[in-house]
Amino acid sequence: MSKLALILIILAYLGVLFLIAYWAEKNHTSKWVNHPVIYALSLAVYCSAWTYYGSVGMAARSGVEFLTIYIGPIIAAPLWIFLMRKIIQLSKLYNISSIADFISLRYGNNRSLGAIVTLVCAASIIPYISLQLKAISETFEIVTTSTIGIEGNSVLTDSTFYIAIILAVFASFFGTLSLDASKNRKGVMFSVAFESVLKLFFFLIIGVYVSFYLFDGTTDLYAKASTEIDLQKLSTINTDYGGINWYFTIVLSFLAIFLLPRQFQTSVVEYTNRKQLKTAIWLFPLYLLLFNVFVIFIAWGGLLLLGDEVNADYFTLLIPMSFGHNWLSILVFLGGLSAVISMVVVSTLALSTMLSNNLIIPYGFIKTFSENKSSQNEKTIKTIRRISVFVLIILAYLLYSSFNPEISLFSIGLISFLIIAQLAPSFFIGMFWNRGSSLGAKYGLLAGCFVVIYTYLAPFFTENIFDYSSFASQGPMQINALKPYALFGVDFLNPVNHSLYWSLFVNLSFYLIFSIVKKGDYRERNYGEMFVNSEEVAQMKETAYVWKGEAYVEDIQNILVKFIGENRAQKAIRIFRKRYQVDPNERLADGRFINFAEKLLTGAVGSASAKILIGNVAKEKPVSLIEVLKILEENKEAISESKTLQEKSEQLLKLTNKLKMVNQELKIQDQLKDDFLDTVAHELKTPITSIKASCEVLLEDEDMPADIQEQFLNNINHDTDRLTILINDILDLEKLSSGRDEMNFQTNSLSACIQEAIEGVQSIANKKQVSINWKSTSKLKLKFDYNKMIQVFTNVLSNALKFVEEGKGKIDISVTEDEEFYFCSFSDNGKGIPEEDLQLIFKKFYQSKNQMLKKPTGSGFGLAICKQIVDLHEGEIFAISKLQKGAEIIIKLPHNHEN
Repeated sequence: MSKLALILIILAYLGVLFLIAYWAEKNHTSKWVNHPVIYALSLAVYCSAWTYYGSVGMAARSGVEFLTIYIGPIIAAPLWIFLMRKIIQLSKLYNISSIADFISLRYGNNRSLGAIVTLVCAASIIPYISLQLKAISETFEIVTTSTIGIEGNSVLTDSTFYIAIILAVFASFFGTLSLDASKNRKGVMFSVAFESVLKLFFFLIIGVYVSFYLFDGTTDLYAKASTEIDLQKLSTINTDYGGINWYFTIVLSFLAIFLLPRQFQTSVVEYTNRKQLKTAIWLFPLYLLLFNVFVIFIAWGGLLLLGDEVNADYFTLLIPMSFGHNWLSILVFLGGLSAVISMVVVSTLALSTMLSNNLIIPYGFIKTFSENKSSQNEKTIKTIRRISVFVLIILAYLLYSSFNPEISLFSIGLISFLIIAQLAPSFFIGMFWNRGSSLGAKYGLLAGCFVVIYTYLAPFFTENIFDYSSFASQGPMQINALKPYALFGVDFLNPVNHSLYWSLFVNLSFYLIFSIVKKGDYRERNYGEMFVNSEEVAQMKETAYVWKGEAYVEDIQNILVKFIGENRAQKAIRIFRKRYQVDPNERLADGRFINFAEKLLTGAVGSASAKILIGNVAKEKPVSLIEVLKILEENKEAISESKTLQEKSEQLLKLTNKLKMVNQELKIQDQLKDDFLDTVAHELKTPITSIKASCEVLLEDEDMPADIQEQFLNNINHDTDRLTILINDILDLEKLSSGRDEMNFQTNSLSACIQEAIEGVQSIANKKQVSINWKSTSKLKLKFDYNKMIQVFTNVLSNALKFVEEGKGKIDISVTEDEEFYFCSFSDNGKGIPEEDLQLIFKKFYQSKNQMLKKPTGSGFGLAICKQIVDLHEGEIFAISKLQKGAEIIIKLPHNHEN
């Protein structure tokens, strides 16, 4: 393919990425953009060109040792539940936007420490970007077969230079949309996740192509490799010191997954919710495993097909091209380009933030910013970050142009890992040891970097760039003990692990010694306590910050306006005052407000600059360690008391609600009682009046005919029965409520009981032309009070007869069961029960107003008596209403009364 055609493909691909990132940024609230899988896939920025090409090259040269770079992150993933959670918790609590801010904040917002960490990150990232550019350049030349019309070795004729510029434009545009560097960059992360899918997909395609198209599967590939290449060397660990070297390389990759700026950016800064971490814990290791399934087979296939004379790093491109499958090579090239783009964009984004927040602003622009307006400050900060991106990529390009073409991608990548590993003591130990000081962190970091330079970088560059090997082989002035690859006689480790061992040993020693010898100031001890006790600090928020001095709210407010804008500043202050119930007229700022302001400024200008800005308007006084601990303890107690009060307040609120419900219930009961008394008075008065009138007539008229006398006597008898029923209902309910009514539990047939109740109301049903449908079964045997249950079923059926329409009514009865209960269902096609009455029908004195009769009948005791009887059977009775479709009464009786 011609260079021009490939450049057009690259531009088209970058255009697609740009549109994807732009869409995601515009739709940042979309569930697709915020899906936990996007977060997990963005972590795969770890798999750069080093992984995409270098792993195959290393597998071809050193065998399975390439796995060590992935075992470390896989081991680290389960620890994220505890370790990464703590890092994220602290970062979100303090608006941290980079690893430099994180370390600087831990040691009291120490400006010089933040600057050193930034320089270390730059020294780590620039060679790594150079590696990516080297990969693009070399793969571009492999895939293309002609030129675009201009020959020469100048920058203007180097296609890699133009690709680097395009990457810088892409990164600077999307990476600086917001002033607040702690704000999520949805567009960039979505495009990185998209690229992660593509590079994995294309890598798997080439793996399948080599293993199953060019060979008859992995078994065939292994068989042929066993006879033609030294598989013993490529599939086993060196028996002498291989295990130790594996161990140190795994440690190196373990540290890198936490400390690489691009990993901190994706895993910490871009984190938004817990689901993301839960998904990443399993999906990210799975991604790494999938990426490495075919690495060893591609390496074996390349050695069998192409031999060891070609660059093994690019077997994935050279193999399909040797068989004329150029289209597959282009796909592989695009996968590698994806790996490069994601790494370069995220790394430059993270490093540009560190450079602006920890070097350029605190050491060059802080005074200018204090005098400018907020709009001008925002524009200047964004410009600084954009220029930083360009400068970083240009520096990486210049370094790339000086590399010897023979240098492997893997060896360049290890430079980045070695340098960034020097952050480990101050980063990890600082989170769990409150005594760690900024002095110890700085000296340890500088000493560790010096050892890396001496034991790896110096011999590496003198050999590969200046072609001078005597320093590496003989040491300075031919002193054997000082040989960089065998310092003090330690010669059993490979150069990388040798450098890692000595650098971390010196780094850690300096960190511990200087932290113990000279303790940090009160700010360091304060933040040390907060980092170590992050869980409690997260609950205490601003109250965990210890500060003494004098500062005015107005001065701090003016600084916030200058750097984050008036609208955002005013809104944030209103939220703060509401949260902590602060008087708006308060003139003096307390520790809570100081801490709150520092957090806001940290997101915009970094923790070091935030400290300087607050320090310019606040007269701070030292705080002793005893005071720090005392204030923190008091704040903890205050938080605890506040929680206790809140719990009590919630309990009182619940009790108040219950009292309101009880009061409402009493009102309803009272109203029902009044209605009942009216009804009972009426029901008692009517038969008594009728009895009295009938008796008077009989007494006054001695010559009354016998048939008329009989009619009056029948009336007296009927009214007496009515009185008896009413009085019995009252007595029954009183006995049941007081528990004085004894239950007679015996094994009976539930079907027979229901049938007898039906027969008792059948005459009324026939008179109203209402059908009662019931299919009896003799299997329903259990222990219950037969007479009481007849009373229940009769009452339920009588109520149903009141609700159905004469001539059209229908009552269906059924009995079902599960493992615990029998369910007796009585459903009708009447008017139903109003929803508001469902909770009342089983209460005393209730009379339905929804009967088919013009006037409510009954005393209001029927269903209340049913409920009492069913409760004594340890069962339950309830109603289901379907207005216009009837009602259903269900009686649940437990199996525990069964034989």
